Amino acid sequence: MPFADVVGHDRAKSLLQLATLNNRIAHAYLFHGPDRIGKRLLAVRFIQAMCCEAAQGLERRDACGCCRSCRHIEQGSHPDFCVVTPDTSGATPRIKIEEIRELESRLIYRPLIAERKYCLIDDAESLTIEAANALLKTLEEPPGYALLILIASRPYALPATIRSRCQSLRFTALSQAQSCAALIEARRISEADAQLLAAVSEGRFGEALTTDLTALRERHEALAALTAPRSLRSVSAILAAAEALAKNDEPAADALDRLASWVHDLVFVQIGMPPERLAHPNHLSTLRTVAATADIDLLLDVLSDIETFQRNSTRNLNHQLMLEHILLRLRDATNTASVAR
Repeated sequence: MPFADVVGHDRAKSLLQLATLNNRIAHAYLFHGPDRIGKRLLAVRFIQAMCCEAAQGLERRDACGCCRSCRHIEQGSHPDFCVVTPDTSGATPRIKIEEIRELESRLIYRPLIAERKYCLIDDAESLTIEAANALLKTLEEPPGYALLILIASRPYALPATIRSRCQSLRFTALSQAQSCAALIEARRISEADAQLLAAVSEGRFGEALTTDLTALRERHEALAALTAPRSLRSVSAILAAAEALAKNDEPAADALDRLASWVHDLVFVQIGMPPERLAHPNHLSTLRTVAATADIDLLLDVLSDIETFQRNSTRNLNHQLMLEHILLRLRDATNTASVAR
C-alpha cells in the first residue's frame, strides 16, 4: 500500500486516511516540518488515495499504487494534478506570481478525470509577497472541486492569512530507532551505518536515504582532522586550513554546519548525552578526549558565533575570515592554546 511507503508520521497518515474514508476533505492543507522527512511523499500518497481506481475495495482508504491514476500521479502526468515549485533561475529560489496565475488558470476548469483538481505547492515559504497575495484570493474563495496542499519547512515564513486558511498538519523528525530500522531495510546496510546515517540526518529520512556513506565518512574524517588538538595548536595551521576551506567548492554554509555539528557533539559529550544522539558517533573516543578539557561556556559561545554567521550568510561576508574566527575560538574553547604552551 502506498501509505506504507511513508516511514513514520502515523498520526498524519491516520487523519488523512480517515478524511478520505469519510469524504471530509479540507479545501487546503499545510504540511509543515523539517526538510526531507516525508511531507511531499505523504501529500502525493494522499492524492493517489483520493484518485485511485481500486481504492473503494480497500478496508481503509488507500491507493493501490498500480492503477492508471496512481501511476500518472506518481509521474506527474495526471491531467487533474499539478505541482508548483520555486523558480531556481535567480540567486534565491522563489515562487513568483506568474506561477500562481498559471495555477489559477488551471483551476478555472473543472476536473477531467478525478473528482477534484489537486495542486501541490512545494517550498511554499518561498512565495513572493505578490504570489502569496494572489494565492490568498484562491484560498479565500476556492472552487468546490479544488484541493491545494502547501508544503513548508518554515511555516511562519508564510503570511498568517494563508496559514489560517489551511488545515495544518505538523510533521516531526523520526526517532533514532525508527530511522535505523527503516534504513536497514531500505538501504540494506549494517546497523552501525544505519545509526550513523540516522544521527547525521537528525531523523530526516529522505536525507538519510540519499546520503553517500563513503563521502560522509570522508567528511567526518576531514572534520576530525581539522578540529583535532594537534591541528589547532598552530595559529599558522589554522589560517592555512581556513584558506583551504574557503577556496574549495563546498559552500561556506555547509562548512559552518559541519563545524557546528562537531561543537554540538562536544557539548553533548560533556553533559552526558547518549552516543546515539551524536552526529559523529564514529569519533566518540576523540570527542571524549577533547571534551574532557574543553570549556563548555566557550563552546556555547562558538555555537552562538556560528549561528550569527549563518543568519548573515546571504550577505557578502569574507568566508576565510569567518572560518578563521570560528577555528580560533574553537582553539580557545578546547584549551588547545594552553596545551601548546
